[in-house]
This record gives sequence, structure tokens and C-alpha cells, in this order.
Amino acid sequence: MPKAHTAKPLAIPAVSPRLLATAAGFTGIMLLLAYLVAFDQGTISQSGMYLHELMHDGRHLLGVPCH
Repeated sequence: MPKAHTAKPLAIPAVSPRLLATAAGFTGIMLLLAYLVAFDQGTISQSGMYLHELMHDGRHLLGVPCH
């Protein structure tokens, strides 16, 4: 009688805590930057016109309506 083919369970590789912390930190920084670019209406960029224009162009790049 032939043996039935049994599938082996897939092994899920362990993720190191250092990699997980790095990914979480990077994600947090990117979300913070996206928030600042999207919702800064002169609050953060009062230091100069260059930073204000950079934030304004970032809003256009992200597709956030600003005017």
C-alpha cells in the first residue's frame, strides 16, 4: 500500500528584537514626517520661507489638499 504524502508545516523564521525595534522606529519617524508635511500650516515652518515651501510641495506630492 503506498504511503500518503504528508505536507510538512512551514517554519516561520524568528524576527530579532533589534530588527523589530528598527522597523518600528523607522515607521514611526516616517509617519511623523508625513503628519508634519500634511498638516503643517505654518506651525513648524515659521523659521523661513524655504522650509514652508518644502512642506507645501510635500503636501502636493502626497496628494493632500492645501489650498
